[in-house]
Amino acid sequence: MTAAENPEDDDALFVLTAAMLTPGQFPGVLGDDYPAACAELGLEPLADGYGLVFGQDGGGARWTVATTDTATVACALAAWDCGLEYDLAPDENSLAASLPGWPLPVAVAVPGIPAPHDPTDEGGRVPLSPPDTSVWGPPQRRLGADEIAVRWFEWRDQLDVPTEAAQEAAEDASRDTDTGTDAGTVTDAGTAVGTGTEAEPHNPAAPPAISHTGIRRVLESAEEYVRNPPPPGRVRAAYGAVRADGPGWSLVGRTDDIAFVLLDDAPGEVLPVGRGAALPPLLEALSKLAAAPS
Repeated sequence: MTAAENPEDDDALFVLTAAMLTPGQFPGVLGDDYPAACAELGLEPLADGYGLVFGQDGGGARWTVATTDTATVACALAAWDCGLEYDLAPDENSLAASLPGWPLPVAVAVPGIPAPHDPTDEGGRVPLSPPDTSVWGPPQRRLGADEIAVRWFEWRDQLDVPTEAAQEAAEDASRDTDTGTDAGTVTDAGTAVGTGTEAEPHNPAAPPAISHTGIRRVLESAEEYVRNPPPPGRVRAAYGAVRADGPGWSLVGRTDDIAFVLLDDAPGEVLPVGRGAALPPLLEALSKLAAAPS
């Protein structure tokens, strides 16, 4: 956190945290893609993007400052991630906007000044605010996908869906036995058959079972992204995962594992998508798309 030299100066900004707003990295809660996220903040979608600085003024009011000095913000985030101190103070010449409120929840506050609150008399602009998590909609769906990307292994551990290596080992073991049961089977499009459950006979002509009818629409939309690249940020890398968003849906997956889908019309649900035969090449193609220059 950066502290102003004079705590009584209402114009000073006490920096609490920051985030990137670039084609490859931005808070998903702001939009399905980079241009939409910029529009949410009233910013022009610059090719090099922005850094977002969240802080309080001397009176305790919340502010979000957008700066074109992305390198400085990126350095601060890297230092903070390593537990190091970094005095984040972007040059005033790089400031693109100063917006009332915070679009994301910020868990810390500046000691010695009033509690965080929205500023008043800001020319009629409604202060930014985090999404209401008691309801479900596009912002909450994207916020959930962000959380899964950050805490992938915690979410992954809640499911008894085998990884690729475990799945191959189970298939090898099943070939060596005559029991007629599997140790766990994952369909192409998303449901796991638990341990000890008798699997249905394989029928190549039959469509794979799915845990929600919307999953197939998501996979088809993601495949269309591979054929026709979408706006910047619709597909991006996030914490070792590949992330894709579209109207009404979000997908988070890892190329060596499964994927999760969130849907606007499935409030609060996190839907697993098993690897099968179709998911691995799709995730690989999306990963390459995410790595391609915008």
